[in-house]
Amino acid sequence: MRVLKTKLFQHWTKEIDLMDQNLIDAVHELKKGLYDAKLGGHIYKKRIAINNQGKRGGARTIIAFKAHDKAIFIYGYAKNKRSNITDKEEKALKALATEYFSYSETQINKAIKLGELIEVKS
Repeated sequence: MRVLKTKLFQHWTKEIDLMDQNLIDAVHELKKGLYDAKLGGHIYKKRIAINNQGKRGGARTIIAFKAHDKAIFIYGYAKNKRSNITDKEEKALKALATEYFSYSETQINKAIKLGELIEVKS
């Protein structure tokens, strides 16, 4: 399974010092059915701990996820900054997930080369 993140998500993770291993751990939990909300359209909301603060006060991530295929971290926010995403944002994120899931391996690799997507390394 490939684990990826968008360029925007990568920028956000650097701001809050969120490590790739935290993302890998979140995908393993998601595979086990551990998530905070299933938003439809292969979109999940998943809490992630930041800097040993625990998940409750940590970050919220939006992940486009298809088992045995791809997990793409597409959006993140700190709980203390906002409580949730809007309906308009949710609709846009679902459209983005649909777009990324339509990519062939060649297109994924091209997006990585262009910096649009970043592969998460364990």
